[in-house]
Amino acid sequence: MKRRFRIENLDCPGCAAKIEDMMRDMPGVSSASINLASGVLTLEGGNDVAIDSLRKIMRSVEPDTDISPFNERAGGHDGHAEDHSRREIASLTIAAVVYAVALWRGERFLYAAAYVLAAYPVLISSGKTLFSRNFLNEFFLMSFASLAAIAIDKFPEAVSVMLFYRIGEFLQERAVAKSRRQIRSLAAEKPSTARVRRGEAEELLTPELVKKGDVVIVRPGEKIPVDGRVLDGSSTVDASSLTGESVPVSVAAGTSVYGGSLNLEGLIIVESSGDYEDSTVARIMDMVENAVERKSKTERFITTFSRYYTPAVVGAAAIVALAPPLLGLGAFDDWLYRALVLLVISCPCALVISVPLGYFGGIGASSRRGILVKGGNIFDAVHGVKKVFFDKTGTLTKGVFAVTETNPSKDATEEELARAAAIAEGISNHPIARSITAAFASYIPRGMSVAHGDEIQGGGVAAKVAENGREFEILAGSARMMSERGIPVPDETSRSGAVVHVASDGRYLGNIVVSDELRHESPEAVRSIRTEGISEVYMLTGDRASVAAEVSGALGLTDYRAELMPDGKVAAISELSGGELSSCMFVGDGANDGPVLASGGVGVAMGGRGSEIAGEVADTVILDDSPAKVADLIRIARFTRKVVWQNITASMAIKLAFMGLGVLGVANLWEAIFADVGVAILAVLNASRTFRI
Repeated sequence: MKRRFRIENLDCPGCAAKIEDMMRDMPGVSSASINLASGVLTLEGGNDVAIDSLRKIMRSVEPDTDISPFNERAGGHDGHAEDHSRREIASLTIAAVVYAVALWRGERFLYAAAYVLAAYPVLISSGKTLFSRNFLNEFFLMSFASLAAIAIDKFPEAVSVMLFYRIGEFLQERAVAKSRRQIRSLAAEKPSTARVRRGEAEELLTPELVKKGDVVIVRPGEKIPVDGRVLDGSSTVDASSLTGESVPVSVAAGTSVYGGSLNLEGLIIVESSGDYEDSTVARIMDMVENAVERKSKTERFITTFSRYYTPAVVGAAAIVALAPPLLGLGAFDDWLYRALVLLVISCPCALVISVPLGYFGGIGASSRRGILVKGGNIFDAVHGVKKVFFDKTGTLTKGVFAVTETNPSKDATEEELARAAAIAEGISNHPIARSITAAFASYIPRGMSVAHGDEIQGGGVAAKVAENGREFEILAGSARMMSERGIPVPDETSRSGAVVHVASDGRYLGNIVVSDELRHESPEAVRSIRTEGISEVYMLTGDRASVAAEVSGALGLTDYRAELMPDGKVAAISELSGGELSSCMFVGDGANDGPVLASGGVGVAMGGRGSEIAGEVADTVILDDSPAKVADLIRIARFTRKVVWQNITASMAIKLAFMGLGVLGVANLWEAIFADVGVAILAVLNASRTFRI
């Protein structure tokens, strides 16, 4: 069982990693993950572990932290945070003024006063952690470094270490808090109430209590609480916070609507198509809040690296302080000062907080465009994509079919063809089948029943029909399906559209042509993908080769494969990619795309008209079914990765440089504190750019 908790006053990534390790050692706990960006602890197992035990572990590492049961409506303690912020500003201002006077006058008692004002919160926290024998934390290391500086008569440096450390921590906390507010602001898109009709009365419920089939009344200015279909009324709906589409859309009876959309004008009555937990807005919140559980390789590496980095630097500092004097290479005070420079830059905060923050910002930027990314690991995978493969029907085309031709054979009438097709296709929910059933529903005789029906993926349907005491089989599907059943069909390769061949009791009745239409975004989608540097764009479809060739030519695709079964799409990707599935992206919408979406590489599902199966197995879901969003996903992933690696390379380069300069005696404590705190702040601010992509 998975449990989630809100955590407060925890901004140190190294401390978070320690807390995770300690919680994983608790009885029954299989996994513990802290998301600093959203302030959430996710715990798997350990159902008997009390919250007080979790709080005790957290406070043994970070004394001022707290934990509480998760409430997805919680917006954080903004009032308390602002009060703390004002007190911190006042305290730092007073300490800075006293320090400035001390530098001017050069008197020790002023330095001592400035040190106490700057250092007392850090010293108190350091003292608390000592009781838990936790020596390798930033409080203890900064306290030790500053007190050691005082011991060797370096008063100005001692005060500067504490003062600038606290200023840096304050600015870092403000940057993280701002990012945290941006993340939690996604929760504001969640509807707070649902007006459900019960008989003649209306009940005001929380959205979580809405079930499939409930009738919900949505007034102007209210948010639609669940996904559903409009039963009555008309209005204009703003779904920009979900789909990224800024233009409001008109809705009327029969129109599908998303939960979380804002009703702008008229009163509408909506029938829920599912429980609240299955709604679009609930899925968005769940994916965004839980994205941290699918960490990228980069995040996992940095988290592991941080566990060893601080002890290694502290060990190096001890060697620098003790080994040279023992070998007669200089005075102890000189080498101790050099060691203190290493201690000051021993915290890996710049890396460990900015990396997940960068990924989380990218996830948030994607969700604002109606692209749900299920974890930072997906961005790493998208960054490596070299080839993009599209399904055709419902992805590059609208998936809205209409019958354009009926071609009965010489031995059948048009009515006989239409009647048989409507009966057989009635057992299928495929878009082509629905269009044929809708076109010829009036031909189905009363009393007709289908005794048994089989839907053959990528082939068609076979229906056992009972009529007037006689049973016979109707087939409707591809030429290949007919050939496999021993029924010859004429060559129809010149026709434009999907051709459905129909046979009854072994007799060929003719074919029906059903046409689809290209999405208007598809040409731009292909161009934009190539603008992002991916030149190879393919199409895989179960449709006929002639139709595939027409669509491929219209879009200028690299190549296509047609008449594919679901497993054939997997084989086609493997063939066209030379077996390098990890460098491929597949974009599809149907349940029959499930195998290829899950086969390797990056799977992108169309979440509007697309099936739930496709959405479940895919790595990314596009809510408004627009193929143009694929290029947006690639652009966001690459920018996010660029920002993350900027932080990693810059932070490591600066820290390693100052370690070397510190050992050589070139860098002093003033410069070391700027190297540590300044880099951390810059890294967090740089990571915050991903929120504004």
